[in-house]
Amino acid sequence: MIEHRTHQPFPAQLLDMTLVQLANWRWSWRASLLTSVIAPVLSTAALGVFAAGRGPDVLAYILTGNLVMSLLFGTFDRVATHFAYMRMVGRLDYFATLPIYRATLILATVFAFLVLALPAFLITLIAGALFLDLRLALSPWLLVAIPLIGTALCGLGALIGIVVRSPEEVGSLSTLITFLLVGFGPVVIPPEHLPGIVLRLGYLSPATYAASALRQTVLGMADRIPLGVDLVVLAGFLAISLWLVGQRMDWRQA
Repeated sequence: MIEHRTHQPFPAQLLDMTLVQLANWRWSWRASLLTSVIAPVLSTAALGVFAAGRGPDVLAYILTGNLVMSLLFGTFDRVATHFAYMRMVGRLDYFATLPIYRATLILATVFAFLVLALPAFLITLIAGALFLDLRLALSPWLLVAIPLIGTALCGLGALIGIVVRSPEEVGSLSTLITFLLVGFGPVVIPPEHLPGIVLRLGYLSPATYAASALRQTVLGMADRIPLGVDLVVLAGFLAISLWLVGQRMDWRQA
């Protein structure tokens, strides 16, 4: 007799799996929040001291660049590390026995980390704006930009966690990718201070579009890239990374 496994609707699976992933952090979320706040706030303050007197545009890049580091790459690193941990302890094998979609597990993991990252994002935003003396001009499109930025590299993070052999290598590789993607393009540094080749390479980095979207939705600044293009490109990075990890994940269900 062949047993046929049925799927819940995708939204129901996503909600259930997100709650499962959040439950893993019910005892350590305070420490996670503290560590997520310290680095971007101190980085914003330090760079703000060096950039004092160079005008509000430079300070705006410092603030939004550190927000990108916190939201985009902070979530990316945590997803990569968590998938490596789940693979090593056999939790991925357990999830493979459940009638759930692969994308559900990936998105639920990143949504859980996105929920955990939001308080740090807000604290960095408010503290950075006060320290740098920047006036916020929040747009309703920020509600679209934040989830897209937080999830844009989730599939790549999951792929690294699944493929790379050890957690130490996962951490090193995710750090290398973070510095490369931040270094290419006007993320923390304004475009007029970057060479042309770096600016052109920046169009290949999701950090460029994430920083552009935040400058427009948080500070109301005009940018070379329209906000609609930023959001479409970030959604494209999300779709491509999910497809790639779907091709490599060893999922033993039909």
